[in-house]
Amino acid sequence: MSYFGFVYLGIFSLIISVLSFFNIIYSYYFNIYLSLDSYIYSLFLSLIIGLIFLIIKKDNYKILIYHKILVVFLGYLILPLIISIPFYFSIYNVSFLDAYFESISGFTSTGFTIFNNIKHLDESLILWRSSSQWVGGLYFLFSIILLIDIFDNNLKKSLTNFLSFNKSELLKQAFKISILYILLTFLIFLILKIFNFRLLNSFNLAMTIISSGGFLPVNNLSNIVNSSSKEIILSLMMLVSFFSIFLCYNLFFFKKKNINFFQEDIYLFFYFIALIIIFHLFF
Repeated sequence: MSYFGFVYLGIFSLIISVLSFFNIIYSYYFNIYLSLDSYIYSLFLSLIIGLIFLIIKKDNYKILIYHKILVVFLGYLILPLIISIPFYFSIYNVSFLDAYFESISGFTSTGFTIFNNIKHLDESLILWRSSSQWVGGLYFLFSIILLIDIFDNNLKKSLTNFLSFNKSELLKQAFKISILYILLTFLIFLILKIFNFRLLNSFNLAMTIISSGGFLPVNNLSNIVNSSSKEIILSLMMLVSFFSIFLCYNLFFFKKKNINFFQEDIYLFFYFIALIIIFHLFF
């Protein structure tokens, strides 16, 4: 694997270490010590892997599209291994295979789970499940930028005025995406909290919505969406992921915008409206 691939995976290992640190702080603050050691393990392992990957000697090989595809593929195998640590070392007797399955399900935002009853899990582990979705959603967005050479020119233009990315341009666009991803997560969290969602539920749902994930902090969504106003606001927040973060990106960062540039997004909006009308008429 090239130097670039190590750096790419190293950065996400460090992101996982940051999320592990947040879980440690959360566990200490709320006196949740059941799975505290597991987050310490994931913190040190992700930190060590990330630092090792970042200090590997630089090479001068040209990065080919095949190398990029390999890096993205390896990320979907390696990073869930780190994420699986808190599941495996939890008090719930989870086998390694089940822990790895749960972490991959979260990282890919699939939403399949090995846990039959979410309310029996401690809050820190529920938060970790949501974190796995959040970092997986960010990894997916970064991978689109990394693999942009295999996409058509329309997608390239939606990210940058340049049709060919160099390393500095990749870093620039990745930084913008990261900032927007974090800000949208915080905005969704803030809006949910304003509409009287519980603090922890707001945070978990914000990470689930922004990543289009399938994990929920409860067994049944009706347990927390118990009013019409909450149902409406949650539906509106889900539109953020429905229309893709790249639409928000274009609205904020792309210059010389015109209505034709957003043609596909406009079609998608009318398609969504048609589905809502059909649903209300026939169901």
